[in-house]
Amino acid sequence: MLMVPLVSMLLLLGSTTAQLSIDYYSKTCPNAEKIVREEMIQILTKAPSLAAPFLRMHFHDCFVRGCDGSVLLDSTPGNKAEKDAIPNLTLRGFGSVERVKAKLEKACPNTVSCADVLALMARDSVWLSKGPTWPVWLGRKDGRISIANETKQLPPPQANLTQLIQMFGVKGLDLKDLVVLSGAHTIGTSHCSSISDRLYNFTGQDNLSDVDPFLEKLYLNKLRSKCSPTDNTTLIEMDPGSFKTFDTSYYKLVTNRRSAFHSDWALLTDSFTRAYVLKHASGFESEFFQDFSDSMIKMGNVEVLTGSQGEIRKKCSVVNK
Repeated sequence: MLMVPLVSMLLLLGSTTAQLSIDYYSKTCPNAEKIVREEMIQILTKAPSLAAPFLRMHFHDCFVRGCDGSVLLDSTPGNKAEKDAIPNLTLRGFGSVERVKAKLEKACPNTVSCADVLALMARDSVWLSKGPTWPVWLGRKDGRISIANETKQLPPPQANLTQLIQMFGVKGLDLKDLVVLSGAHTIGTSHCSSISDRLYNFTGQDNLSDVDPFLEKLYLNKLRSKCSPTDNTTLIEMDPGSFKTFDTSYYKLVTNRRSAFHSDWALLTDSFTRAYVLKHASGFESEFFQDFSDSMIKMGNVEVLTGSQGEIRKKCSVVNK
């Protein structure tokens, strides 16, 4: 497994994350990362398909209010939370997050934030899927606010490159981060409902011939054989044949126009992202692993709360009383 050099990681940290550190819990909860790792091994040994959902959950958390654990909060009678917004209805693994948090609470009460738990679980999900590992800067505090309407900041699977650049840019993520983090689609599954417009209603004509012309024909037919126009439950593999293994095969699929999302294909519409896709479609796995590690650390430090800005939740689904 690839461990990112410490020096390169230091260069990624800006002043907004100055209060985060790799050894943040060295005195208050020295076994925090070990506890998370041990729980993750047990969870993913029993349910390996949860690796991608944990990674996706961290991504969805960081893109709304920063990496503050707000995606984990339940709705209340007076507020619809992020997890109940349409883009997050397909998220899975909330119970496992609570399981890991409970283990940490038993070992070190009121010490490790839910936001840090999620960042560590995402890292270990990649590592346990035969991908890279990296040092996670810790010390995030948990936010107390979660608003469903704010999930509009999440890049949708139908997005074009202009939209993706804008949405990533707002979070301080550049074009390279965009093409690299898209590589996370090498693991996991998606619901048919996320791609049905590509198969049946791409331009709004609502007829069987209205398909995304950028989908390879045989792949289009294969997807249609699995997904009906109104299917909201069937899952398709994002990286058929190796959807549980973190590798570069996603870029091969994009190159061959056999990627599930329109936002994946959009990577071929820019010279820089296209060059990256084509290069890694032919290999260079160690370079991709390094790049992915760098971009994950960068994303994991987006708009974090530190110091007195947030709290350490006892349970990840509810704010402290």
